[in-house]
Amino acid sequence: MNPGRLSNIYHILPHYTAMYKLDLPIDPKEVAAIERRRNREQQRQSQIFNAKARTIGVDVAVLEKQVEERRMMERTEKAREEAFDADREQYDKVALMLEEREQQMSHDLDRAVQNYRQQHQKPETRREYDLYDPDALKKDRPARVSDHDPRCGPATLQMFAGEDLNEKKRRELQTDMTKKWLTEQIDERKRKETQQMYADNLYDRKRVELDERAQHLSKMEEECRRAVNMATTNFNQASAMEVVERRRLQKQQEEDNNFAEIYNHLTGDILTENPAVAVSAFGPQRVVPDRWKGMSPEQLKAILDIQKEQCQENQRLKEEEKRQNMEWDRQRILATRAAMNLEQQEQEYNKEIRKRLDGYNQQLSREQKAHLEYLEKVIYTNNPTAHYHSQFNTTSR
Repeated sequence: MNPGRLSNIYHILPHYTAMYKLDLPIDPKEVAAIERRRNREQQRQSQIFNAKARTIGVDVAVLEKQVEERRMMERTEKAREEAFDADREQYDKVALMLEEREQQMSHDLDRAVQNYRQQHQKPETRREYDLYDPDALKKDRPARVSDHDPRCGPATLQMFAGEDLNEKKRRELQTDMTKKWLTEQIDERKRKETQQMYADNLYDRKRVELDERAQHLSKMEEECRRAVNMATTNFNQASAMEVVERRRLQKQQEEDNNFAEIYNHLTGDILTENPAVAVSAFGPQRVVPDRWKGMSPEQLKAILDIQKEQCQENQRLKEEEKRQNMEWDRQRILATRAAMNLEQQEQEYNKEIRKRLDGYNQQLSREQKAHLEYLEKVIYTNNPTAHYHSQFNTTSR
């Protein structure tokens, strides 16, 4: 029982005694129970009010600090997970782009392989195509082609006496041949009539032409007489001129022969050192040492041409190597730029994440500050006094 209540009871007990005549003797058992409860209360108070021996109760400040630390850890973990989610989304986008590029390359490769197979690996070009050719039966010859097929003997049961497989075709051929004969006869008759008309017309023209030619021949005969007389005169003059020209040509020929002899001596093998004289009879690649005067201009030109081709080939190889090096440099530059772009994007994402995290922390700080101000100005406006605190810890209950 609470000692305060006992004191109140003892305080009002005389009034009840005087009013209701309660001056009865006290029960010893009740007194012992009251004393026992008092001792137990004192022992409990000694255990509760002693800080060293107290085993019940909690530190609210420590718990609030732990709760705040727990919330801070949760907010930090949440921001960390959001940052990881942003990185994961970026990596997923890059992975999707790479996967799409790989799929496109694979699709292009498959399409190129399919085109190559359609163009250069057709089924008709295979060696064993005749084994699974769907048109093999269409391409195969029938068992019997005609009445005179040499493959059809008596044992084949493909030919029998009295059969005529080509009867319909034979009748059609006979009908076509009859029509053709009739057409040829009509054409032959028309052609004879046309030839006769053409022969008559040609005879008339020939007769007119002969008359005109007779007149023309008479004129030509007269002109021929005059031409013969003129030709005789011209012949006599030409004969005289020919004698003079012959003498001049003989003299010119003699002079030309003299000049040719001098030229042959000047351009001969002895004076000009002709390299062809040094060619050996054992082969064109060997020479006679006592007649060889050095390489010919063609041989020197061939050597110079080969050297020139070698220089051009070396120049081409150098240009090709230079072009390959430039291509490798360009590829390295593109790869470096791509890496720099990715790094810059990653930095921008990290910066954006840090910016969001800073904004979130600032917002939490403002909310916490506003909450503290709300507690101080709205909730905790009535601060407790010393008299209020003195009411506690008076009992163990």
